[in-house]
Amino acid sequence: MTGAAEPVRLIVGATEVAEYVLDPALDARHGPRPYLHPVRTLGGTVVTDALPDDHVWHLGASLAVQDVNGSNLWGGRTYVRDVGYTWRDDHGVIAHTGEVERSPSRYAHDLQWRDHAGAVLLTERRWLAASVVAPHAWRLDVESVLVAPDDRAVRLGSPATNGRPGGAGYGGFFWRAVADGEPAVFTADAAGEQAVNGGAAPWLALTGSGPGGGAYTLVFAGLGGGDRWFVRTAMYPGVCVAFAFDRPAVVPAGGSRHGRYQVWVADGTLDRDGVAALLRSTG
Repeated sequence: MTGAAEPVRLIVGATEVAEYVLDPALDARHGPRPYLHPVRTLGGTVVTDALPDDHVWHLGASLAVQDVNGSNLWGGRTYVRDVGYTWRDDHGVIAHTGEVERSPSRYAHDLQWRDHAGAVLLTERRWLAASVVAPHAWRLDVESVLVAPDDRAVRLGSPATNGRPGGAGYGGFFWRAVADGEPAVFTADAAGEQAVNGGAAPWLALTGSGPGGGAYTLVFAGLGGGDRWFVRTAMYPGVCVAFAFDRPAVVPAGGSRHGRYQVWVADGTLDRDGVAALLRSTG
């Protein structure tokens, strides 16, 4: 579903690898925001999911935070300390406000993170780029600068920082994958959801099979200071560069938060050695 702005199509060589929906026409409870979907391997396997039945507010690959100074910019129910998940009238929107740059493999734009009443919580400039890095793989680069108003700091929180147990520190750059069965997840020295969730490894890989049966590997990098990996594979396939895994992150008044995230999208199932070789070959 799209609104007024036409989706951006990222192309490498002659291959369209991703569609970026700028202005989704979604219910406010689903956390309207720009998102990438579908994202495909060079071989055509789709590796993102959007509006899945289990979590309708999961929108491909996007930036989203459940608690931004008390506003839910993630979608779904809000986790309330000592109460649990609750439907509240607190949903904001992350809105595309202007284009900065566009080419077949690059896009940049300005955004506003707004609360339920439309007041601006944060402004953002975001850059996306796609590049071929190997015969079987391409890389997505996402850069984001969030800026707080001059007169107040902005607190970024998560269900975990608001009291939910179980490592539910999600919120940040989130990738909802699609997989036929439970995917595998690993870092250079750990494997499995429980072992990698909350970690700070330099890279994290997810391997699975797409809806058409094609095997794929996603390799994520780009944790900033204080960020952690939030990972789910059993309940659903998802990986997040989590800004507030176990403590809130704060953008100071008049200050900024700079993030740079990379995702290698490869056909086939890579093991640790294969991931390491891919990373070495692409710098």
